[in-house]
Amino acid sequence: MPKLISLALGSLFAASVLFSNAAIGASEAPTSPATDCAIQAISKDGKPLSGAAKTSFIKKCEADTVTASGCAAKALSKDDKPLSGAAKASFIKKCEADSMTASGCDAKAVDKNGRALGGAAKNSFMKKCVADFKAST
Repeated sequence: MPKLISLALGSLFAASVLFSNAAIGASEAPTSPATDCAIQAISKDGKPLSGAAKTSFIKKCEADTVTASGCAAKALSKDDKPLSGAAKASFIKKCEADSMTASGCDAKAVDKNGRALGGAAKNSFMKKCVADFKAST
């Protein structure tokens, strides 16, 4: 009899924990980067941005969010353990600079007729562009 009572109480406790976690998870709505950026779109005087300023802010915010989250996810040591502290900050700073460089150089990789470069010409241009960017910073 005591075993039956302890089993019933244990089952009730486990069920209550399970249902409370499910209720908490269901009430929290997942937020997307677009939603977060729209909330942050506020001018210096505290008023919400509108029109082109809001669109521009959201576009930049989403790009920064994607870059930052991508770099943070890659911040791993050789042992595949997450970096922390100064090592993580340094890694993320370099990663973001490299991704900005690559995307900026990629947009400039066009020939004199305005067509996108390809193959060896693109590789050579990208290598020079990235080196020039790193030298300037």
